[in-house]
Amino acid sequence: MKSLVYFSTWQGEVIDNRNKPKEQWQRSSFYFPEVHKVEDDTKAFIGWDGFVLFKKDVDVVKLAMKYAAQYQIYSEACGRCAPGRWGGRILYDLLDKIARGEGELSDLEHLKEVSSTMQSTSKCEIGKTVPTPILDLMTYFEDEFLDLINNKKPSLEYSSDDTDYIADVTAPCTDMCPSHVDIPGYIEGVRDIRLMDSLKATKHTMPLAHVCGRVCPHPCEDACRRANLDEPISIMELKRIGADYESDYGLDFVYPTKKAKPIGKKVAIIGAGPAGLTGAYYLALNGVECDVYEELPVIGGEVAVGVPEYRMPYDRYNKDIESIKALGVNFILNTKVTTEMIKEFENSYDAVLIATGTRISKKIRAKNERPEIKGYWPAIKFLDQINLNVKWGIGESVDLSGKTVVCVGGGFTSMDVVRCAIRANAKKVILLYRRDEKTIINNTSYEEYHEAVEEGVEFKFYSAVEEIITDEDDKLTKLKINKFELVPDPKGGRPRLNHIEGEDYFIECDYLIPAVSQDANMDFVPKEWDLALTSWNTFKTFNNTYMTNKKGIFAAGDCEYGPMTIVNAVGQAKRAASVMLRYLKTGEVFLSDEEIMEDHLRKLRVYNKNEKITGWMPGLKREVSKKLDVDTRKHSQLEVNPGLTNEEAINEAERCMRCYYIAMVAVDKKKLSESGGEA
Repeated sequence: MKSLVYFSTWQGEVIDNRNKPKEQWQRSSFYFPEVHKVEDDTKAFIGWDGFVLFKKDVDVVKLAMKYAAQYQIYSEACGRCAPGRWGGRILYDLLDKIARGEGELSDLEHLKEVSSTMQSTSKCEIGKTVPTPILDLMTYFEDEFLDLINNKKPSLEYSSDDTDYIADVTAPCTDMCPSHVDIPGYIEGVRDIRLMDSLKATKHTMPLAHVCGRVCPHPCEDACRRANLDEPISIMELKRIGADYESDYGLDFVYPTKKAKPIGKKVAIIGAGPAGLTGAYYLALNGVECDVYEELPVIGGEVAVGVPEYRMPYDRYNKDIESIKALGVNFILNTKVTTEMIKEFENSYDAVLIATGTRISKKIRAKNERPEIKGYWPAIKFLDQINLNVKWGIGESVDLSGKTVVCVGGGFTSMDVVRCAIRANAKKVILLYRRDEKTIINNTSYEEYHEAVEEGVEFKFYSAVEEIITDEDDKLTKLKINKFELVPDPKGGRPRLNHIEGEDYFIECDYLIPAVSQDANMDFVPKEWDLALTSWNTFKTFNNTYMTNKKGIFAAGDCEYGPMTIVNAVGQAKRAASVMLRYLKTGEVFLSDEEIMEDHLRKLRVYNKNEKITGWMPGLKREVSKKLDVDTRKHSQLEVNPGLTNEEAINEAERCMRCYYIAMVAVDKKKLSESGGEA
């Protein structure tokens, strides 16, 4: 249910339940952080779009003062305009003066004047938005302000520390990013040609800057406020600028912080893919000794053997890996962890992070579907053979000359399959998908889909394989295909697929490559551990800590959530590493205030797609990098997207509106203490 509030002004929705019994309170339209760490301990929430009171006895003047103070603490104002540079300080000084009982009526007018000026003339969003909830508080709770001024008395909790004020800085793009990358920060570094600062901002939460600057599905761009004005910023392409600069000029590796001294703890990480690498990076950076076990002969997981060279050149990925090695992380390759090994890990390591991914291709559930059919080639095995050979010369090359390849799927894996098949000289490449073009673009990206079309991949939508047909030698000859149509749900739910009778057809082909999804391999986990699993047969973790039901055993990435994007895996592993570090130091498993706030804000949603943007110049063209021409890229492994030029990158970075926002909760310390929570 949506939040039950005492008073709220969020996004202009005024909910006033004053003078009403609680059973008659009106609910808000939003999900606010009613609970911080324990049940019902949050007194108020305040942020860029208003304020929310959950209880009657909130000191609203101190709330406003503490919120104004965050502007100084986080120092995210760019300092390029006087209102932004000085306005926040004036707000705090005046509110503190009123809160300590020394305010004048003129101070209220001055507050309103400064707030209005900041809203209309600040060059960055943090300067524009900090005054918003303060003005709301002065408007709807003016009597509380006047009482302190007229009676020259301090606010109710001015000298008390019974309330904890916990704040965080976010942005719509940062909130939407699974890794919570400081996107405005790294874009500002590009704009000001401070590229190492740009890379450092990225690496606070994203160690794989080369990778996520190339193959991220960039959900952040769906939450870019610039889209409300013209077009979203090319966020993903700007991420790689700092990383490429570091690599191109052979500079020393940039780290977000100085490496900590060893803390005397050692962990085992199973899997050297994006999740395993990320966990190792942040643990090693904080003084934890890490051994990473990998079944493959190379480091990198699915980015190494699943993502093709033309999308993610391995020499670039290897720069991210080398920066992790430089922290002292130990990699043990060609080593499949067994049940006996992981049992021993429990005794020889202080904690274990399972990051094994999902490397078992699922079946398409067609008649006569059997792995032994000649021409049946699961996507993971196909991509392994292609990429191990292309990138390292391991194994046989794949030559599909004169062959027809049919892939079934609608995600990144299927796109990689069909575009690799084109480069392996297949005569014809078909991708079958049960739904439509729009859905496949949402599942991958506009660029990925259209580049595949340009290269000659034939897409057949609303289609699925009913039966696999073989000859007397059990060799694939053709597929029977069912045709479907979408039937609207009369109740307004998701349309269902309906088989069209009489519309079935056949496709003659040499290879069928299922790429519908992947499963995790759980065989190495000791049965006696009785690790909880999800309905998707992945590891179940608890309370967003990424620890399983067995103490000291953590899981992150695809093996925890199911097949996902690289940036999702990185975000999970970054959180897991942070929780593991606290566990290694204290023996306890808990989230930091910053992580709790991240979860609160994700549920609330920072981006407002209906917001009307003013004060910025509209119609500024989005820079789009030039791609390698089709004829060249179809017959090579050269990188398709060479990225933005320096001039294009600076132009694009200048379009960023620097949309930092401050959010804060007021938490009852007494409640936390009574319930045994962290204060």
